[in-house]
Amino acid sequence: MKATRFEFRFRVAIICVLYFLGFFAPWERFGAAASPYPRRLWSWLAILLARNNLLSLGNAYLVVTIATVTIAILGALLRVWGTAYLGNFVMRHPAMQAGAVMAAGPYRYLRNPLYLGMMLTASAVAVLMPVSGAVVFLAGMLLLTIRLIAAEEFFLSAQLGPDYALYRKSVPSILPMARTRPAASPARPRWLQGIVAESFPVGTAACFAILAWSYDADLLTRCILVCFGGSLIVHALISTRKMPAAMIR
Repeated sequence: MKATRFEFRFRVAIICVLYFLGFFAPWERFGAAASPYPRRLWSWLAILLARNNLLSLGNAYLVVTIATVTIAILGALLRVWGTAYLGNFVMRHPAMQAGAVMAAGPYRYLRNPLYLGMMLTASAVAVLMPVSGAVVFLAGMLLLTIRLIAAEEFFLSAQLGPDYALYRKSVPSILPMARTRPAASPARPRWLQGIVAESFPVGTAACFAILAWSYDADLLTRCILVCFGGSLIVHALISTRKMPAAMIR
């Protein structure tokens, strides 16, 4: 079930393909039953709530919007928090890295906070996609996330041995649970590096927080595409030559 080296090395490219499929949903735009403007998940969820007499249509749109904005913000915060401790080098490196077990910041509560943050951001963006595109996108993202986690944890177990085994027993993988937390590592966060390196989820959260209340999905989609393009430029400019002293995923 674990990802191959190819999947890990080209994980960003695979994620980009999944985003493209989710937004474009070619199976809905071509063929006899094609629609140039397929219904987005945002509208579908609101209408579903209204049809089941749970809320009025206006309130249903408001609830879906509030939930989406909250998820986008939580995803961005978790990504920045995790990257501030992990470091941009480890996060973006094409090969898996293993140093010392670092149970600091979010890594005292979750072994994989970055992947949880990635799924939260993806879930928020999915409301702008056609319904079937969102389903394919989220299913693909979840499968990729599970495979990447399995590959990284197999690698870290082999490299770090008993220390990582003890860490795995103390800290849940991706869902917070009430457990005895390990002693904090001495690592210190690099907040500016975390914010810059996570420019896409930060930008996405800002787009939703500012523009979602207009209920203009096209405007939000354009804003997120601009954030994505900007993040590619930022990552191209970030220097990744220095490796942090302590690392963990």
